[in-house]
Amino acid sequence: MNATERLDEVLAELRACRICRDEPRYLPPLPHQPRPVIQASVTARICIAGQAPGTRVHASGRPFTDPSGVRLRSWLGIDETIFYDAAKVAVVPMGFCFPGLDAKGGDKPPRRECAPTWRTRVFAALPRIELVLAIGRYAQNWHLGPKQAANLSATVANWREILARPVLPRVLPLPHPSWRNNAWLKRNPWFEDELVPALREEVARLLR
Repeated sequence: MNATERLDEVLAELRACRICRDEPRYLPPLPHQPRPVIQASVTARICIAGQAPGTRVHASGRPFTDPSGVRLRSWLGIDETIFYDAAKVAVVPMGFCFPGLDAKGGDKPPRRECAPTWRTRVFAALPRIELVLAIGRYAQNWHLGPKQAANLSATVANWREILARPVLPRVLPLPHPSWRNNAWLKRNPWFEDELVPALREEVARLLR
């Protein structure tokens, strides 16, 4: 079995997964039909590790088809054509299915069944990933370890040291591109002044 066949096998199993509805381990069963969302290819060198699909992504079955995706693509300096080219960019969220809404109308955290069931297998089938963009605290805890910093702001502020670590894939921590983080972006102008240009340079290099 070659690398493409191995990945296809993992993706087929993942897309058929119904653990959170039929065999929940930590929380009540998912109240709606699961729809795992992932984008991956054995040739991708960049991986976007987000949180979990929201309502719009659950409806479309395509990652980041919402305003957050518009902002994220702006940070990356790429258009939709490149972003949705699985041969170039993988999108592997911490939870593959929409987890539902909380009492305040916000997205619930990623289902806890997802990451331990699938994440190691997926990344083992993505041999060329060189850069993981860890978006949000859940992805940062998984890819960097849970004791990186006291909070997301401190972790993202330490991006230079994290990116410089001599391990592959390299990791770059990011805040979520949601409008809910507008205030955070205003309080931390260094993010768009310093981190975003470095991010675009890394992405451009890996896409060449």
